[in-house]
Amino acid sequence: MSSELIRLPLWRMLELLNSSEVSAEELCRAHLEQIERHDGELGAFLSVTAEQALEQARGVDEARAAGKQVGALAGVPLAIKDNMCQEGVPATCASRILEGFVPPFDSTPVARLREAGAVFIGKTNLDEFAMGSSTEWSAFRVARNPWERGRIPGGSSGGSMVAVAAGMAAGALGSDTGGSVRQPAAMCGAVGLKPTYGRVSRYGLVAFGSSLDTVCPMTRNVRDAALILGVIAGLDENDSTSRTEPVPDYDAALGGGLDGLRIGVPTALIAEGLQPDVKRAYEATLARMQEMGATVHEIELPHARYGIPAYYIVACAEASSNLARYDGIRYGLRVENDDGLKDQYRKTRSAGFGPEVKRRIMLGTFVLSSGYYDAYYRKGTQVRALIRQDIISAFEQVDLIATPTAPTTAFSIGEKLDDPVQMYLADVFTVTANLAGVPAISLNCGFDGAGLPIGFQLFAPHLAEDRLLSAAAGLEDALGLQDRFPPLEEVTS
Repeated sequence: MSSELIRLPLWRMLELLNSSEVSAEELCRAHLEQIERHDGELGAFLSVTAEQALEQARGVDEARAAGKQVGALAGVPLAIKDNMCQEGVPATCASRILEGFVPPFDSTPVARLREAGAVFIGKTNLDEFAMGSSTEWSAFRVARNPWERGRIPGGSSGGSMVAVAAGMAAGALGSDTGGSVRQPAAMCGAVGLKPTYGRVSRYGLVAFGSSLDTVCPMTRNVRDAALILGVIAGLDENDSTSRTEPVPDYDAALGGGLDGLRIGVPTALIAEGLQPDVKRAYEATLARMQEMGATVHEIELPHARYGIPAYYIVACAEASSNLARYDGIRYGLRVENDDGLKDQYRKTRSAGFGPEVKRRIMLGTFVLSSGYYDAYYRKGTQVRALIRQDIISAFEQVDLIATPTAPTTAFSIGEKLDDPVQMYLADVFTVTANLAGVPAISLNCGFDGAGLPIGFQLFAPHLAEDRLLSAAAGLEDALGLQDRFPPLEEVTS
């Protein structure tokens, strides 16, 4: 029974829980057993909170048995990316520099999930401080793709996506700064939804790029993402960037399909560099959308080709500023020495940060430095503004924009570690949504010749998550791939 439970979509788990056909404790144990079986190889989790999760699950069961009102996600086991605060559970950001840090509070998204009755099963692996596209930059362990152990799962939210795709959690929270939930969704054959910037509070999310960071649902299907977003979205007085607009019923918005929708295709952006299998799957998915009543229109996004340099200038500048707080004095790692305060800073940060984080801090410090600010950072923010305006203008002509999520399927572990430019280019189709602040979703649209998943991405206008989710759900049903499960027992490295 446990192997059957972990393969169910989250919405179906809720039906069984609410009808008392399955208990929250039974569901929790099924996922903990799956973690025990497979996480030693897959590296999805940095900490598993089994006792706390079982205690939460029993509390949900008792409330239901007593006839009490329970929350929208009561009893569903979820995983939390380890750059979000969860009271009493270490938050490492997969970095040595946060050694020993245990948050005394919940981040707002975690607090809202807790209020909804969700069961927290563990904290998931990531690229250190969410800086990476492969989850190889974790200071603790490499995460592996459940479809093939020798491949990356995408990043930086790779641990969350592996946990979901492999049935170790019913859903998860990730964060997306330049594609960090959508790219792992593409690599692992599942769903990653990046909402409009500010639609979900960032309070309690450890900052990387504050003007780009977004907390996101990661699930095996679109409806599950809609259910989680409906819980975590909304105004938060602790976050001045959170949106004031009312939160729609995203689940109720599903079912609209694609008939009559105008789909924009930025042909120039995707003209080169696509893996042939990815190109074939992308074009076949566009054709399927047309069969469902959508029309496809070529659009111009003239500045999108500058997205990667603009993104890495802005994101690294913000990272340099945000990570200045890790000094070995207030919390986390401290390297003791007798050479004075300045040397303590240097030794602590040298020992605590990994190579990719150091690279981005140095890049960010450089573009913000005197004599280079105007040439780099100011220029980067100007290009960002142009990209945002390109997107707004495009949505005057079309309802959604479609691209591949990533130019390739999952590459081999270690393949791009020594070539950061090639690693950064993995995000070529995803950074635009972050720079413009618009919502975007990735879902599985097929498999390559090696049996690895391929991602298809849709963008929508600001705050049009209901339109995005409805179209994505209709497409998902038409493609019929949402129930595909990685062959964990048969996969070899």
